[in-house]
Amino acid sequence: MSVHLATRKIIKDWTDYNEHMNMAYYVLIFDEAWETMLNKFNMGGANAKVNKRSTMVVETRTTYNNEVKENEEVDVFCTFFDHDKKRLHLKCEMYEKKTKKLAATMENLSLYIDLEKRKVTEFEEDKLEIMDKFIEENKTKFNSDNLVLSDKLKK
Repeated sequence: MSVHLATRKIIKDWTDYNEHMNMAYYVLIFDEAWETMLNKFNMGGANAKVNKRSTMVVETRTTYNNEVKENEEVDVFCTFFDHDKKRLHLKCEMYEKKTKKLAATMENLSLYIDLEKRKVTEFEEDKLEIMDKFIEENKTKFNSDNLVLSDKLKK
């Protein structure tokens, strides 16, 4: 299976009156997993503060496939990743740990931003190398089926 990014236990504060996880917290868990990816590429929060460059999500697509309830654990996997000179394209899947049921998916497109100018900019060469190495090492684990945002990359 794809690249494991995170495991999270569902807490009571994340559940709603339907006694399952509220949709906002699926996004939170995916966002935290995305930060794991960004740290691998030297583009996470600490790097952004020093280099004044960061990513900003500009489009997402989320599916909610099965309920997740309080005290259950979920695993988040990167199932697809690609980039061009200014954009990142990622898809993650969330599985309920015990049953291995697909709970949710999130596909997103992010832009690389120069925070001082607040404008889109190109990735530095070292970041391109890190991302390309990650893709090369994991491409057999990736699944490009059912991607919606693929045509947004400018290759």
